[in-house]
Amino acid sequence: MPGPFAGQAAEQGGGPFAGQAAGRIAVVGLDCRFPGAPDPDAFWRMLLAGAESVAPRPASRGATGEQPGAPGGFLDDADAFDHAFFGISRADATAMDPQQRLLLQTAWRALEDAGLSPLQLAGSNTGVFVGAMSDDWARLQLSDTAEPTPRLGIGAGRSMLANRLSYQLDLRGPSLTVDSACSSALLAVHLAVNSLLAGECDTAVVGGVNLVLTDALDAIYRQAGLAAPDGRCKPFGAASDGIGRAEGVGAVVLRRAADARRDGQPVHALLLGSAVNQDGRSNGIMAPSRRAQREVMLAACRRAGVEPAEVSFVEAHGTGTPIGDLIEARALGDVYGPGRAEPCGIGSVKGNIGHAEGAAGIAGLIKATLALRNGVIPPLATVGGEHPSLALRDHGLRLVERPEPLPADVTRVLIGVSSFGMGGSNAHVILAGAPREADAPQAALAADPALAPDSEEVSAAVFTLTAPSGEGLRRNAAAQAAALARLTPDWAGEPAAVPVGRVCWTSNRVRTGQAYRLALPAADLPGLVEALRDAASGEERCGNAPGETPVLGFLYTGQGAQYPGMTARLYRESALYRHHLDRASRALDPHLPGSVVELLLSGDEAVHRTDWTQPCVFAVEYALAATLAELGVRPDGVVGHSIGEFAAAVAAEALTLEEAAAVVAARATAMGALPEGGGMLAVRADVDALAELVEAEPLVSLAAVNGTGATVLAGDLGALARLRERFAEQGTGATALKVSHAFHSTLMEPVLPEFLRRAGRIPTGRPRLPMFSTVTGGVLDAVGDALDADYWCRHITGTVRFADAAQTMLRAGITHLVELGPKPVLLTLARRVPGGARVPGLSVLSGPQSGAQALAAAAAELYRQGAELDFDPLYTPADRRLTRLLPQVFDDSVRLWRRPSAPGAKPSAASTASSVAPRDHAERAGERAARTENPAEAVPASVAAVLGVDAAEVGRYDRFYDDLGFDSVMLMELKTLLEERLPALGELSLPEMMAALVSVDSLVSHLDEQLAVSRAA
Repeated sequence: MPGPFAGQAAEQGGGPFAGQAAGRIAVVGLDCRFPGAPDPDAFWRMLLAGAESVAPRPASRGATGEQPGAPGGFLDDADAFDHAFFGISRADATAMDPQQRLLLQTAWRALEDAGLSPLQLAGSNTGVFVGAMSDDWARLQLSDTAEPTPRLGIGAGRSMLANRLSYQLDLRGPSLTVDSACSSALLAVHLAVNSLLAGECDTAVVGGVNLVLTDALDAIYRQAGLAAPDGRCKPFGAASDGIGRAEGVGAVVLRRAADARRDGQPVHALLLGSAVNQDGRSNGIMAPSRRAQREVMLAACRRAGVEPAEVSFVEAHGTGTPIGDLIEARALGDVYGPGRAEPCGIGSVKGNIGHAEGAAGIAGLIKATLALRNGVIPPLATVGGEHPSLALRDHGLRLVERPEPLPADVTRVLIGVSSFGMGGSNAHVILAGAPREADAPQAALAADPALAPDSEEVSAAVFTLTAPSGEGLRRNAAAQAAALARLTPDWAGEPAAVPVGRVCWTSNRVRTGQAYRLALPAADLPGLVEALRDAASGEERCGNAPGETPVLGFLYTGQGAQYPGMTARLYRESALYRHHLDRASRALDPHLPGSVVELLLSGDEAVHRTDWTQPCVFAVEYALAATLAELGVRPDGVVGHSIGEFAAAVAAEALTLEEAAAVVAARATAMGALPEGGGMLAVRADVDALAELVEAEPLVSLAAVNGTGATVLAGDLGALARLRERFAEQGTGATALKVSHAFHSTLMEPVLPEFLRRAGRIPTGRPRLPMFSTVTGGVLDAVGDALDADYWCRHITGTVRFADAAQTMLRAGITHLVELGPKPVLLTLARRVPGGARVPGLSVLSGPQSGAQALAAAAAELYRQGAELDFDPLYTPADRRLTRLLPQVFDDSVRLWRRPSAPGAKPSAASTASSVAPRDHAERAGERAARTENPAEAVPASVAAVLGVDAAEVGRYDRFYDDLGFDSVMLMELKTLLEERLPALGELSLPEMMAALVSVDSLVSHLDEQLAVSRAA
């Protein structure tokens, strides 16, 4: 049998991404909720088992006629809506058609499944296409309330199904709701495909939704002889006797295949072609047309560039009505029956869930997509086997009665999907399998060896998760842990189903951007699962929303923190760090007798020699800062201790890397050439307590003031020994430091001529961001002291005033500290400075074992504290690939379901469940009675009435737009209520009111002023 791309497609070289693949559409994301199946995995399990979900009609779908409502397929939790997640007030959510609510959550999850962050699509030309045919909610709302309101108007109506989604996510592409009856959703797919191919949008969200809120359509089906008495569809079955109604919602995310491939998005399936048509004036407006169905299928095949005989399976419309099934079977036989060695398989998802009407087409499309993704055609769920009148095999067709595995190469498998609408609007699409995800990276690595990582290189993986609330963050952490646990190996040493780097990289792309943040460094999947479980188990472990964006102060460690093999592990494991350390080493090479990198990697003890220590420390600190800069983390101020000040000067852009390297090398070489002698003594006392003793020893200098109880002396060894004895007598702790010279003392003065000679012309630099000098203890900036030869000479012989510099930095508004050095030293000192104990701090490295995981831990902590990071550079090329993560798990505890009154009954509070319904005349009258002359009472009460919450929940400083989610409709409602509550003000000026509409407090102040003017008049 010829391959699926015979004919036109075969001429292009084969393969779904070749030739005409430029016009192919990729299904990159999906999500759904159908009866008995709350998510795609559950839906697939139901399909594979051939199970069905038909139940008695719930009380919330109570009949409005004389006869009880028929059984059918109903969603268990259609009333659940996480309105807080979307920033929608409870009152607005209550007035909103539940179909809108279902679409919001389902579309969000489908976008995440596509590897897209819905928040990052804001402002894009993403299109929204929704299929729906039910207006039950609008009819119930508008007929069951005494006074329609604007909130009811925007909460109902089919047009708002698509527009609500576009509005909520700030999507700027085409946005429309399609109603062609039962073919609505698949027709929406066709329109989305054309919009993508025309360039109107680059991403399309296509949804279908249906809720059964009244039995009006039941009555129509029943009177037309189309209703199944038991509420179950039996497609093409011997017991087929009509339609069983069903609810459901589904969404797919579509992109042009070339764009999806370019962006590395995993593809569920490829949509090769689609077509729509109309029956025209056929044998009755409600009756299907064999001719029209045949034509739409042939048109879809032509547009897909395939021969009908190449299609191996058709997901049929298959309502289970005897006449409808017969006509459809004959049309299928006309198109897909001839010229094939084996009959074409057919099935219908309506046998599993019932007829989801406006959402039926998306249900069939998702079923076909899952079949291609999983490599199995599910069996048809029907009753009694094939209906004898169909004689399917005589027409080249057969029912799929058991799961049928597909060939390993699903790119050669074609599936057709049909959806036909009452009234004659027909749609058909052709799908093909997408290349297996596992094949793509291996091919890419083989084609480009440069992508293959070094044998020791690993990703500095950070798993990120965000949510609008702490509770939501913990809920999703627990859900992610459970989902990832299924991917972890059962036996030690067994590889995980998906590399942890891919999991984390995907989370960085998809699960960021909301207020509450979780970030976990991850070396492997089991460890990540445990960390997620731990985070989910307690509020303090999961983290809170960061406050303002952190103001970062970088601390650059001085000489003494070095050790053999310094950062060698990080160099081997991180290509990012390796690149920058190599660059620093190359800048130093012309001025040194060897390579800094080679010395560090060898673990040579020579790193403790001054002529090597200083260049090595400088190179490491420069590389660490440059690494963070590539992640988007840059300092707002810097302070460097001794040799660390050179790396700080580069970060502050006072010196270039090459300029600083020349000066550092000259300094180190000159100091290294000085004969050894002198020493340094760390004293656990304040500088003031030492002044008298130090003055008595002219060969001892104050080398460093690091903080409270942290002073360093330097000078002649004999003088230091005498001082140490005196300190012992006083009970003052003192420790001799392991150094070769008395740094930062008068004994370093002989170094200066050699330093200046070797350094040559030292450039004069001025920092472009605040540099807190340990020479002066103050701040250097673009108009302050210059970093010139005199400065660097004082830097050699003078006191390191770290405590003063750190305190100046904290007073300048630095909120977070980051230490860059071989190991943490300065953070402890900074915390001794007044106010320093309250400032969060982290050190990128902790010692010789610090590798990629240390970098990951630092990145995770910075992100938790509110810094915005570009995580991409942390990962190896092989890990920068999307994988599918569990999408958002919404809060289902809030139930918003308005139960309408019986016909003719007066609306009452009983007509509302779990929330506040729009106000009726009685409530309005109550509001009018609550008159006052106090805006401090009237504003919160009116705001609470608009939001449908208790006045105690309205905060004085809540912002109307950012915190309370006010829009123009809510503003007009607020204006009306304030005029009723504050009659002394008369009619409020809308422009003046809008100017004051910053916060509750600002509006109160504005109204107080208006009242004062009114009384004065």
